[in-house]
Amino acid sequence: MTGTLTRIRDTGTALARTPLRTELRRGIPPWTGAAVTLTLLVTLGAKADQWQGSWGETHGQLRSASTLLCGPLTAAAACWQGGRERRARTVELLSGVPRSRLRRAVTAAAPVALWAAAGYLVALAVLLVANLPYAAGRGPSLPQAVSDGCFLVSIALVGFVVGRLSPWRLTAPALAICTYVGLGIPSYLASEFRFLSPGEQADVQVSVPVWWFAPVMVVWLGGLALAVLLGYAARRRLLAVVPLVVAVAAGALIVRTGDELWRDDPVAARRICTDGVPQICVNGHDGPMLAQVSDALSGMLSRLDGVPHAPTRYVEYGARPGSGDVPLPGLTLGWDVVRNKLVDPRAYAQGAASQLMMRDCPAETRRESKEFRRVYRTESAVRKWLSPESDPGRKDPQVENRLARLRAMPDTDRRAWLGRYLASRQSCDPAEVPAL
Repeated sequence: MTGTLTRIRDTGTALARTPLRTELRRGIPPWTGAAVTLTLLVTLGAKADQWQGSWGETHGQLRSASTLLCGPLTAAAACWQGGRERRARTVELLSGVPRSRLRRAVTAAAPVALWAAAGYLVALAVLLVANLPYAAGRGPSLPQAVSDGCFLVSIALVGFVVGRLSPWRLTAPALAICTYVGLGIPSYLASEFRFLSPGEQADVQVSVPVWWFAPVMVVWLGGLALAVLLGYAARRRLLAVVPLVVAVAAGALIVRTGDELWRDDPVAARRICTDGVPQICVNGHDGPMLAQVSDALSGMLSRLDGVPHAPTRYVEYGARPGSGDVPLPGLTLGWDVVRNKLVDPRAYAQGAASQLMMRDCPAETRRESKEFRRVYRTESAVRKWLSPESDPGRKDPQVENRLARLRAMPDTDRRAWLGRYLASRQSCDPAEVPAL
């Protein structure tokens, strides 16, 4: 008797699993997974220079692509899947099946959702492996990956219900367009409601989400999708109120928190510095670039060797005013750095020299004072002497005359003059800037 009951139970379980297994293998769901993977790999592969070398940029680019491109694609595929039975006129036939309406809906909707999530995970794995040889810092972010995957599952459930309600063949492309517009609009809003969009994010170079960001986003997105599915297919449709209330509570928390959903990245705030004086410091993410930055600045630093009032520390980001630190130019992926290689060391040195010459003076002071024209030409001459330009372009005769006088000075006199010039670097009074 026990053996018979066991066989019946196993048979029932096998029969229950058969429809889902069949749905997973045929129709549009497998193509959806392949399309998600291909879309992400092609999109991010075309601009690999902008994310290889940074975990934050990798997740940021992946989040944007999965939301704005794969979101509409998944919604359209699920919508097409949802309208399949009504287009084939098999709704009445399937209504006689002993399974409940909710169970049938879940069995039909799950394949697209699962394949979309699987396609995302495959692309995520490939991109993380491609980034591994170059990136430093905190490593991959599992919470962001969970949040992105949940979004694709949720949008698939909503798209499926739309397809069931409107089996018209043009509903799927119309839904894709509406999804794209709906996901893109919040980015242009100043309101805190923009953080409800799964694609909204802060500066991924210097910020990370709070620890509870992913769970709350999953509750927000998953609760809405579950409410839509239960409202359509559940026998007691009032049950949809429960996930809806939970989702609204999660959304309220997101809106109330606003910008504080993202906090300063402790890795970006950490300094990695060279030994000796002057020090060159980069943030924790750019640690692999420290040697190349030092080499790029070696010419400028050698010209400042022994000069009174020369800076003792050069800092990437976060140089404190009045501390004597000089800010270094930022290292932008795809522009200044490509796969841990400094693209143009000379241009970087020129940027560092410009930061050294920079005076924090009101714009109207520079614009209205004729004396500042002399200061500007002196600054240009010193900058060119510290870091010769690779492409000088049109030359200013007065700047070139000052540069020639600076080059002709004896070393001792030049160091003394540069010391007086650097001592006036914080002054906005042109009379305090020594003439050249």
